[in-house]
Amino acid sequence: MSATRAKRVARVLRPRYPRPERRGIRRWVPSPRQASLLALWVLVTLTAVVGVAYARTRIPTDLNEFATQQDNVYYWADGTEMARVGPVDRQAMPLDRIPTSVQWAVLAAENASFYSDHGVSPKGIGRAVATMVTGGDTQGGSTITQQYVKNVYLDQSQTLSRKITEMFISVKLDQKTSKKQILDGYLNTAWFGRGTYGVQRAAKAYYGKDVSQLNASEGAFLATLLKGAALYDPAISPANHQRAVARWTWVLDRMVKTGQLSRAERAAYTVFPEPKAPPKPVGLSGQTGYLVDTARAYVSAHSDISDARFDLGGYQIYTTFERPRVDALAEAVRHETAGLTPKARTADRNVRVGAASVAADGRIVALYGGPDYIEQGFDDANIAIVPVGTAYAPFVYAAGLRDGALLTRGEPRTPVTPDSVYDGDDKVPIRTPEGPYWSRDGTIVKSRNDGGKSWGWISLRQAVADSVNGPITQLGMDVGLDRVRKASVDAGLLPHGFGEQVPAFATGTGVTPSPIRVASAYGTFAAAGAHTDPYSVLKVTRDGQRVDIEQPTVTHPFTPKVAGEVDDALKDAVTGGTARRAVRSGGGLAGGTDLAGKTGTAAGDLSAWYVGYPPKGARAAAVATSVAVFRLDPKTQELLPLTGTGGPSKSTKEFGSTYPVDIWTRYVAAAG
Repeated sequence: MSATRAKRVARVLRPRYPRPERRGIRRWVPSPRQASLLALWVLVTLTAVVGVAYARTRIPTDLNEFATQQDNVYYWADGTEMARVGPVDRQAMPLDRIPTSVQWAVLAAENASFYSDHGVSPKGIGRAVATMVTGGDTQGGSTITQQYVKNVYLDQSQTLSRKITEMFISVKLDQKTSKKQILDGYLNTAWFGRGTYGVQRAAKAYYGKDVSQLNASEGAFLATLLKGAALYDPAISPANHQRAVARWTWVLDRMVKTGQLSRAERAAYTVFPEPKAPPKPVGLSGQTGYLVDTARAYVSAHSDISDARFDLGGYQIYTTFERPRVDALAEAVRHETAGLTPKARTADRNVRVGAASVAADGRIVALYGGPDYIEQGFDDANIAIVPVGTAYAPFVYAAGLRDGALLTRGEPRTPVTPDSVYDGDDKVPIRTPEGPYWSRDGTIVKSRNDGGKSWGWISLRQAVADSVNGPITQLGMDVGLDRVRKASVDAGLLPHGFGEQVPAFATGTGVTPSPIRVASAYGTFAAAGAHTDPYSVLKVTRDGQRVDIEQPTVTHPFTPKVAGEVDDALKDAVTGGTARRAVRSGGGLAGGTDLAGKTGTAAGDLSAWYVGYPPKGARAAAVATSVAVFRLDPKTQELLPLTGTGGPSKSTKEFGSTYPVDIWTRYVAAAG
């Protein structure tokens, strides 16, 4: 091609602008040919931009966290539901279990062309563009595929960029995923009001039944809610009820029009299917919150489920808690503390109770964490700041029976038996293998018995039964306080929560285990020396699959002979020792002569305990229960003395508060 010819072609393809043959403003008005070329250029550019944006848009590999959140469901030991906890109420339901009439009701209401469209609605796109041109937010006209994409991959904003991304993902998803999979996902993530996500939980919330039991009429109402649950839930207002009925009627008529409901079937649905009143959520009030927290902590500590993953929900947690026992324990506390008069008596203020029942096989079957979880979230069944006091004596005794005593440094250890005799008088000097034990102020430390009573020479078995502090204190020194500590940890107490190892350590000073751990450790004596770590969760499942969770550890820290000797001393405490009130206040408690238990008072009267267990049944493991009563300053969180709490009838100089044993016996009489 010649140069002249090429220039002519270039002039044709590149029209001059502004137009030189025109004058004034007309120079800037494009010719029809120029306008056409400009429109073509814009169209080509827009097509290229859209093509590139579409090519670069990927279907996200991860669902957004909100879309996958479900509530975690906790169950009682008998399998009945205890509580639902989580940010949303959702339960996935396979599409084949959702009636086709319910599916088509949703399609009729939201996207009748779902099975024939390509994931987007041309009308919706046009409406989005028109709204954009007028300066508004994009909204409305989305297909079910688009709504599903918005629910599970994107956020809920209504911006143009989000809308475009939604459309691109919808088209690609429609190409790669079956319609049934998309519908399944949508029906399990859509919002239906009343805190529910997914048609299964909606069926429960509005009709109290499984979605598989819904008919077309009920399905049409649930489909109505998808337009806006706040506007169509009949329970909210009369106006809502009116709108719901009108929309329900329209959905059923629409199903007839789309061929998914016969006229005969439609004629049968003339009465609006009134949903039930909004159910009261299964909350965390009463003892439920304490139980849930305990089970949640166990799952966290004994499985590979991260806290972040657990919070997304969908787990079913089957606990060890037995509802009759939990109720009986709460009632026993309520009944026995009903006479406290904090307004009239200072010593009755800020009284707290923590209690727990642990089976000898490790199951935590009941606990009492406080009067109400909503009012007092701090869990007194798990509290570990209250000294166990003289309820620690059985562990000192068990250590002596197991390890013997070191009476002279460098000599072999001397065996300890229940009949080993110790000086039970008050103010007896405490000895070490090297001689007297001197305090930091330069004086010899002496024993202190409750009430200053002197018992003379008594056996260790009697010292345990009668809570004679002197022999127990000296036994602790003879065995070695480090060995005493180890024996109590072997029995089930946690390694932390032990204070300074001084002579008073043997009487529980500075030893602050939780009621759960104390009950578990006493259960070791009831189980012939075998100890199973306490646990609150039987199993965890998700999507029908069992989740791995560590099994509780079983150890044998004491021989059956040693455990039996401790058990005998605890039975003596009930029949004739400090715990004999357990039989008297029990009002003829069955098997009273076989009860085993121990009272506990802390130095300074800062706490009162009772720990014990009835004989095991023919088929059940023995259940040990510990009850701790204390007072806690709400401002400083410091313990206050129990002196005078409940008045003379409930507070004695000899054995401290009687509240723990009275609560224990009432509970055991009711729960067995």
